[in-house]
This record gives sequence, structure tokens and C-alpha cells, in this order.
Amino acid sequence: MVLISNAQEITEYKVKDHYSKKEVDIVMRDGIKLHTTIYSPKDTSKQYPIIMQRTPYSSRPYGENQFRNLIGPNEFMMREGNIIVYQDVRGRWASEGVYDNMRAYIPNKKGTQFDEASDTYDTIEWLINNVSNTNKKVGIWGISYPGFYATYSLLDAHPALKAVSPQACIGDFFFDDFHHNGAYLLSYWRATAVFGYEKTKPLKESWYTFPDLKSEDQYQFFLDIGPLHNLDAYYKDDNVFWKQLKEHPNYDDFWQKRGIIQHLKDIKPAVMVVGGLFDAEDLYGPLETYKTIEKTSANYNTMVFGPWSHGDWARGKERQAIGNVYFGDSLSTGFQKNVEARFFNHFLKGNGDKNTGLSEIQIFDTGKKEWNSYTSWPPKNSEKKIFYLTENEILSDSSGNGYSEFISDPKKPVPYSEDIKMVFTPRKYMTDDQRFAARRPDVLVFETPVLTEDMTLSGAIMAKLNVAITGTDADWIVKVIDVYPNDTPDTKETQSYLKMGNYHMMVRSEVLRGRFRNSFSTPEPFEPNKKTAVGIKLQDVHHTFKKGHKIQVQVQSTWFPLIDLNPQTYVPNIFKAKESDFTKQTHKVYYDSSIEFTILK
Repeated sequence: MVLISNAQEITEYKVKDHYSKKEVDIVMRDGIKLHTTIYSPKDTSKQYPIIMQRTPYSSRPYGENQFRNLIGPNEFMMREGNIIVYQDVRGRWASEGVYDNMRAYIPNKKGTQFDEASDTYDTIEWLINNVSNTNKKVGIWGISYPGFYATYSLLDAHPALKAVSPQACIGDFFFDDFHHNGAYLLSYWRATAVFGYEKTKPLKESWYTFPDLKSEDQYQFFLDIGPLHNLDAYYKDDNVFWKQLKEHPNYDDFWQKRGIIQHLKDIKPAVMVVGGLFDAEDLYGPLETYKTIEKTSANYNTMVFGPWSHGDWARGKERQAIGNVYFGDSLSTGFQKNVEARFFNHFLKGNGDKNTGLSEIQIFDTGKKEWNSYTSWPPKNSEKKIFYLTENEILSDSSGNGYSEFISDPKKPVPYSEDIKMVFTPRKYMTDDQRFAARRPDVLVFETPVLTEDMTLSGAIMAKLNVAITGTDADWIVKVIDVYPNDTPDTKETQSYLKMGNYHMMVRSEVLRGRFRNSFSTPEPFEPNKKTAVGIKLQDVHHTFKKGHKIQVQVQSTWFPLIDLNPQTYVPNIFKAKESDFTKQTHKVYYDSSIEFTILK
């Protein structure tokens, strides 16, 4: 049963009229104090569960007479009454200690050994014994980095922790946010300021600043910068994260031990993973979190994915759209009221069994623009279907002979967007019109004839390329695109210079840094002109290519400045590549290359 539906707007509500606020410093097992803010309902006639978020982004506003406008996961849960807690994680803002970006988990901790799991445990232990009017049941939620801390709470979980919702949760920094399959996301470079500068004492004001780039053209700025080491002019060695990125270009022990997915075993609390199908930051994390828990644990474990970008579900947008593509009205408020609140209420205020009335999988079909529910993911009634990238730009049921080729020039890379602007982190491109790319000579295009019936992709996508390059290194980007009919009408969201007729909607895309084709830990060069297999895993989709549409696949080797430039000459560390390493090369894609979809029967 699908419970996501439209929800009416709710009237103005002032937190300070209904909640009391208290700020405390909770002592961890090693003596470090973590700053914690507690909002408790003024109505003390009953007991309430505790719902907590641990964050590196500040529990502001500071001061017991200063209140947030909205507390808790959503406004519905705030209004009905819960004890809401925010905590600055170790080493951030008003908390003591040293911050460690994606702090590694320590199994079988002894004595005063700590990690984010023990900090969560110690916090919950203090809260249930020191906060009044609590029923001693605890829930945790968080979006993005707080989503990572929500996932972390599942490890060595406190017995009072009953319900956890990791949302857009980082799973591994080599596949989320700052890297995708080994390619560095240059477009996130400015965010390095947030995580890279350490502080030595608790602070209630920001201690970091963002570089002033003096440009409104992101593409041109990074093209003019040239090799990555020239960015050292903006971040010195005091930016710890920038230094770590440069020193660890491969999936070595540094990154591996910071991943959280591999530790998700025998999970006890109920879990509801939430994600956006067009989340440019964290798509790998929530999908892998759900899938891993489903394999390793017997707990209550569900997944909700909507037509959202990063964190859209926590906002109250009336019209839900990503870029030019409109999906429907009040999708986020419907989720908040009918799914998120119901999940937490069942386990924190109800009997806590597994009979929530919610479907195991609630996911939005981004082609039909409707919610679907399933008992498993991918849906049981699905099968694999293979298309081949063949001559005459055809996406075919059978392979062909020969190849297509293009020249990849690092001095004229393919843009990831045709918008001219400077963005902090890119989001809109996830559904952007790809006609501009299809018309470039360094982008290969393969597509089906006009579909005579609907085809629903529901699950993983695997591209299996067979390539040859004249150089010794290359990136490979694969995009799956829904080509709209010529008579598709415009919407309010359609950019002024575009038309939705023949719109090339990007449904899913991914990059693989070619040196990692066999191992993310052990890179290796290509042998020039030798036919080589390159497999690229694209994240899951749930999208119906409707009758009258076409399925298109684009293949390219640059995607700038979403990802950094590959020199196309193999060097051990691209962060240290010289200008002379960047060379123009010819790439071939053979007609026995394929893309494997998961198709709903």
C-alpha cells in the first residue's frame, strides 16, 4: 500500500511557545564534552520519545533563549510533541575534541577507546537518565553527513535506540560526494573548506572561510586553473582534508576504513533509509545502506526514494521539480506526514512491531510520475535486458562489428551542464537536457527507435564497454537518457531558452576513472591501442520510458568540471600531474559494448 499522498499546508507554529530549550555538555567515556541542545515539550503531562540528530554542521542557534524555527525531522512531528535533541559531533562547533572526517569505526572497543558509535551510545545513556518526561525510547535521523552519523548509530547500538532513518547518508567518500568510482569531483572542491580546517577549542562562530574565486563561470575558472596542484594557491597544508585528498588518490586503507557500509551487520533498530533518485551528492550511500542491511540483518528495514535532489524531502515545496523536469505537487509533505512520522511514531510511541502499514519499498517512477510500492528491491518481477552500442548510433538487441571513435581533448572538455554559473555543489544537472552533449563530436550517441510500448527500468544498470585508446589513461562516462516526443508541452520549470519537445532528460549517469577498471585500490595504465574491457556500475533507477519516447545512451570521456580532467597520460597521482601530461587522444568504443538494464516484467 502506498501511503505517500498530498498533504495540506499547516498553519504557523512557534517553537518557543510549545517547547523549552536546554543546552548541556555531555561527557564521553574519554572525558571529552559534546555540546547538546534539548528541546522538550512544555506539556509535561505525558512522556515523550527522544529524537536526535548528530551533526557536523552546528546545533545553532546557541543560547537557551534562541530557538530554531523548525525542530525535528518534520513539522508534523514537531507539532505532535517529541523531545528533540541536536548535538555537535566531536571536534565541531561547540563540542570539544578533534574532528576526524568520516571517523573510522573501531570494533570491540576497550576502555576509553571511542568512535562515533560510542559517542552516540554515551549520549543516549546520558539522555535517558537525565531528561525528564521521556519514555526512554530513542530515534535518530539525519540528512547527508548527519545521515552518516545516523547510520553510525546502528553499530553497537544502545538498547534504547529503537528507530533510525539515515537519509541521503554518506556511505563511503570514495563513491559519495568527493569521488565517483575513483574520479575526483572537482565541482565539490569549494566544500573542502567546510571539512578541512581544524579547530582547537569549542566555537560558536565559523572558523573557516570559502575561497573567493572571482568568477561566475565555473567551467572557465577550472579550465584556466589547469592541473589540480594549481589549486594549492587556495588551500594550503592547514586544510587537512585537501591534503588527504591529494595524498590518497586511490582506494587505499585511508578511505577503506572510513567507509561505513562494510560494518552494517546484525543491525537491531528499525531502519528507514530515505534518498532522492536525483541526489547528486549521495546516491551510492542510501542504496548500499539499504541493500547491505537487507542482506546481513533481520531487523525492520525499509527504503523510500522519491524524485528529489539532495534533501528535498525535508522541504515544503509545492511543486516538486529537478531542473526542467516537473514531477508533481506536495510530494515532500506527503512523505513527511504519511511515511516519516508514521515510521517514528510506530517504533517510538506505538507497540514497535513490524506491522507499520508501510510498504518495504516506496519508490517514485520518474517516467510515469507516480509512486509505486514493492516488497523487495529490485522488484521480484524484474529481469535483465541487454542492449548493444552498435553502428549507425543504434541501441540494438544484438552486437555488431567495428567501432565508433572520437578525439578527447583536455583543452576542450565536454561540459556537464550548459548553464553558465558558479555553483557550490551541482544538483540540477541530474535531469538536465543532454542535447548540447549529443551534438558534440566527442560524445557518442546510441538510441532505440521510438518505443511502441512502455519499458520500466527498475534496479541496477551495468555498462560493459570494450574500448581502445591511443593514450595510457582515460575516464569513461555513460549516461542513460529519456528522449521526449516532439510534442511534449513546456511547464513552469522549463528554462526560457529550452523546449520540452525532444528534451533529452538525463535519467542516470556515472563515471569510472579507467585506471580503476580492475581494482579501485591498485590502478593500472591502459596499453595503447589494445581492446580493453571497462565496466561501469550506474546507480539504481525506477523510470518508465513511455510509449512514444526513445532510450538513448551517451558515452564520453570528459565531464567538466563535474569531475577533474584526466591527463590521458598515466601518472601515479593525478593531483600531481603537470601541464605537459595532459594530451589529446583518440578513443574507440567497439560495437560489442553493451548496457544491461533491470526491466520490470
